[in-house]
Amino acid sequence: MKRKVAVGLMSGTSGDGVDAALLNTDGDSKIEFYDGLTHPFDEDLRSRLLEASHHDVPTSELLRLEKDVTLHHSQAVRILLERHAKEAKKVEVIGFHGHTIRHMPGEGITMQIGNPWLLARDFDLPVVSDFRRCDMAAGGHGAPLVALFHRALFLKEPHPLVVLNIGGVANVTWLGAKDEIIAGDTGPGCGLLDEWAQAMADLPHDRDGQLSSSGTVHEETVEKALAADFFEQPLPKAADRYDFDHVDVSRLSINDGAATLCAVTAEAVYRAVKKLPSMPKKVWATGGGTHHPILMKMLADRFGEISNVSEMGLNPDTLEAECFAWLAVRHQQGLPLTIPEVTGCEKPVVGGVLAQFK
Repeated sequence: MKRKVAVGLMSGTSGDGVDAALLNTDGDSKIEFYDGLTHPFDEDLRSRLLEASHHDVPTSELLRLEKDVTLHHSQAVRILLERHAKEAKKVEVIGFHGHTIRHMPGEGITMQIGNPWLLARDFDLPVVSDFRRCDMAAGGHGAPLVALFHRALFLKEPHPLVVLNIGGVANVTWLGAKDEIIAGDTGPGCGLLDEWAQAMADLPHDRDGQLSSSGTVHEETVEKALAADFFEQPLPKAADRYDFDHVDVSRLSINDGAATLCAVTAEAVYRAVKKLPSMPKKVWATGGGTHHPILMKMLADRFGEISNVSEMGLNPDTLEAECFAWLAVRHQQGLPLTIPEVTGCEKPVVGGVLAQFK
């Protein structure tokens, strides 16, 4: 299969900014990484995104937000390509996830805002977007989309292993000794913790565990949180935006609440992995949550050891953006982006929509 230079774009639910990545790939096992960056949102754009993600906003405001978010993605691509003038001339496609406003797999609906035709216009390149709805039309959960990418990256590592992606929501990819794969969301990642830090301490997030490090875990609250139906379901599964609304630490101190939310995330991951066919020889962690020392310690306490993907020369902050570059090429190659073992879809499906400005 032909290799292509591609740009990948991801805007996570934390609303921190746009991750952009540049790589060379055949959409399968051949992957060469060039670079990645995060282009932060300003406070106004971030607050508008969080508002739209948590509340129903007027349609006209949502459309303006979509335009502004798309233009911010365009800026991220320009900055990335300016760093790599030689490779920029070889780019053939952009993978554009957009920003998730709603993801409700129980109802078979999802919405990512972002106008791919603006990017296609700005860079005179085809843009693959709308990655999730084809999978949901095929009976899938529309998530996680990173699992097949994880399999390609960790093909030669000793199996069984788990790749843990900690964003706003946490998800795992389990790779078995006989080339099996199972994936799905395990529960909250850093999303609830971020909201707690913002509401209670006026902090964007619990940087370096400054809140949770001096807190005490309230075990009863953890058990009550994990008694919800979502946590009893086996993988593959994906989280509904309402699945974690019941997690209530409001009666705890700021520090104890933060520590307890870390424990909910860690314990949910551990219990989900315990339900898999075999425990992993190694757990590899990626995503923004890898920077949180308390959360990582809680995970290490449960699994015995946890390794950052940076030890393999991968970037935990831009790995998802790199995934969408890979998925865009995969779409153009006519290869499936999701399979039943990963999202619960009825059959392997080639998701995504191609936008070309002509």
